[in-house]
Amino acid sequence: MKTTINEVADGIYRLSTYVPDIAPPAGLTFNQFLVLGDEPLMFHTGLRKMFDFNRDALSRIIAPDRLRWIAFGHFEADECGAMNEWLATAPHAVPAHGQTGCMVSLNDFADRPPRVLGDGEVIDLGGGKRVQFIDTPHTPHGWDAGVLYEEATKTLMCGDLFTQLGNDTALTEGDVVGPAIAAEDVFKYSSLNPDMGATIRRLSKLAPKTLALMHGPSFAGDGTAALLALADDYDRRVADRLAQRSQDAAT
Repeated sequence: MKTTINEVADGIYRLSTYVPDIAPPAGLTFNQFLVLGDEPLMFHTGLRKMFDFNRDALSRIIAPDRLRWIAFGHFEADECGAMNEWLATAPHAVPAHGQTGCMVSLNDFADRPPRVLGDGEVIDLGGGKRVQFIDTPHTPHGWDAGVLYEEATKTLMCGDLFTQLGNDTALTEGDVVGPAIAAEDVFKYSSLNPDMGATIRRLSKLAPKTLALMHGPSFAGDGTAALLALADDYDRRVADRLAQRSQDAAT
């Protein structure tokens, strides 16, 4: 494995490790995002076993001990497995997550106390960069799920939303909704619930210009349209599931 680096928005870097053995032959990428500023932030820590790859890649951009914030979408190995390794490497870094994630996981798991973020709370990273935390419970999965939105570049760090297979490119202006629908069909990774569509439509109001995907290429283009299309697909899946349950109950 190796970790590649691409700037996907001004001052936002994608650190990507491709694993062909997951869902072959397409494989799957695992992406971290470094947001530069006076207080640099990393979104996703990567798996603990990928720490050396990611640390070495990040060190080609900044000294790892300069990291000030470590955030992620929800408590899961690929999202935050290497968090404590990063905290040991960056002595001034602070983990940051929503109230639920801190309450149920980080207060115990993190080697340093986390910064608890309220829904809509903003961290000013300096250097013109500001990130807003947005709660997205159970979307796509995890009670503690949330995303980050960088205001200056209009970049939405999506976590597992729009997950897709393959490793074709780092940044695309093409379709990200169709491949995400296909990946959902393969993995069935989302916690389908009636609020999913509304939660994703709320994100669409941010009008993001870049969607930073954890698994797949980042997307440059009409983020609003992509989010609305994804919300429609999840509404369809929920409706189909409810209809199937009603049919099963009737028989």
